[in-house]
Amino acid sequence: MKRLFLACSLLAVVASSVGTQANLAGRWRAVVLLPEGGSREVTFDLATSGTTVTGTVLGAPVREGRLEANTVSMKVTNPGNPSQEASLTGELSGDEIAFRMTGLLPAPVQFVARRDTRIAAGSVSDPALVQQLLKQFNVPGVSIAVIKDFTVAWMSGYGVADVETGAPVTPETVFQAASISKPVAAMASLKAVREGRFGLDQDVNTILRSWKLPGSQFSNGRPVTPRMLMSHTSGTGDGFGFPGYAPGAPLPTVPQILDGAAPSNLRSVRLERAPLTGFKYSGGAVMIQQLALMDAARKPFHQIAGEWVLGPIGMTNSTFEQPLPPERAKTAARAHSRTGTRMGDPWHVYPEQAAAGLWTTPADLARFAIEVQLALLGRSTRVLSQTMAQQMVTPVGVGPFAVGFEIGKQGEGWYFLHGGSNWGFQCELIAHRAKGYGAVIMTNGDAGGALIRELRRLIQQEYEWDVLDSPIPRRYGPA
Repeated sequence: MKRLFLACSLLAVVASSVGTQANLAGRWRAVVLLPEGGSREVTFDLATSGTTVTGTVLGAPVREGRLEANTVSMKVTNPGNPSQEASLTGELSGDEIAFRMTGLLPAPVQFVARRDTRIAAGSVSDPALVQQLLKQFNVPGVSIAVIKDFTVAWMSGYGVADVETGAPVTPETVFQAASISKPVAAMASLKAVREGRFGLDQDVNTILRSWKLPGSQFSNGRPVTPRMLMSHTSGTGDGFGFPGYAPGAPLPTVPQILDGAAPSNLRSVRLERAPLTGFKYSGGAVMIQQLALMDAARKPFHQIAGEWVLGPIGMTNSTFEQPLPPERAKTAARAHSRTGTRMGDPWHVYPEQAAAGLWTTPADLARFAIEVQLALLGRSTRVLSQTMAQQMVTPVGVGPFAVGFEIGKQGEGWYFLHGGSNWGFQCELIAHRAKGYGAVIMTNGDAGGALIRELRRLIQQEYEWDVLDSPIPRRYGPA
């Protein structure tokens, strides 16, 4: 599936560089038939400057794109394998471009890209446009915060927090951050490292007091460390998200979660490979680190996070408390299905706090991202030193993750990011490593992922992110 995913990404990139010389700018879509059967819809953006074609898809820029008469030719680099390149040619006819790609798969691949007129270009601050998107994707509500010049430049809410009551989404409406909880929790652990409570590369079993990670044939003499646990390289094999629990249901303790013991609703967290030999996303690993932090600080996790991270940064609308306290529940969005209808429960409860338990707003998460950006520049030490902040954006050497954040190159820029998906909630945080901009988008619907991608595109265009920059020409001297 990974190869197919990359193939689809490249096919989209292909289309991103092709089009007409007149009225080319905008969104295009293509349906790609996969070699193993089935199909996938991909989207991309197009632009031209004279006969040069540019575009990006999934952060991968088109290279050496040309448009001559109705013929397009270009080269694209596999976003998952920079050493792999594909050549593409296409013929334009009206609002369709027929493409042929060679060099990625054993056999040439053909597909047709069509101009997408469903969503017009516009501003993310345009209520009519955002309402149109909410309706199109069956998402009841969305809240957005945009970062520019290391400040929260703009924030707004659209739609409803609950389709049954019609309560509107406002910037103060709290959403479940889901897996965006992980980098916030990672900052708390790095604060503990800064204070000398334990080491980032220390054997986690020497930190744990209330539970121990069982040894196995995969231990191979290399200890599991906090750095590995927070970068998904520890070798733990759960690989699952957490389904949560109905409000009022019995909740497991952290040791019960790790051992898969009742009332936990998932199996145990154990090693399935030697540490640091591969990358596999692991919520269970983050829960091991949560317990290590709790044992080292001798406090409940929500208290640690509140005192060490949320409070100092000014995230006043945020909490890791599970269940959500009644006074905060008044401003909480409700969970909705992929069709935009209310789920049976208002939301699920997540005792897996560090992995999935944060309730927050986009503005608060934007403040968190800004704190990381400022700490990286040595302009803030409210939580972390510059050296500790660098751990959050420096991949550990295996996989795409640093301590807490995924790190990705998009266009000419490097970004730290994390997505989130809980029962009835979808969200995303993305911020530039150096340039002081980013965005947080939170939704209260299982179909929120597609909406988030559209809104992110609008933000990138409106705020001129370097994701959209054309590649620097391969020539000497000034342009």
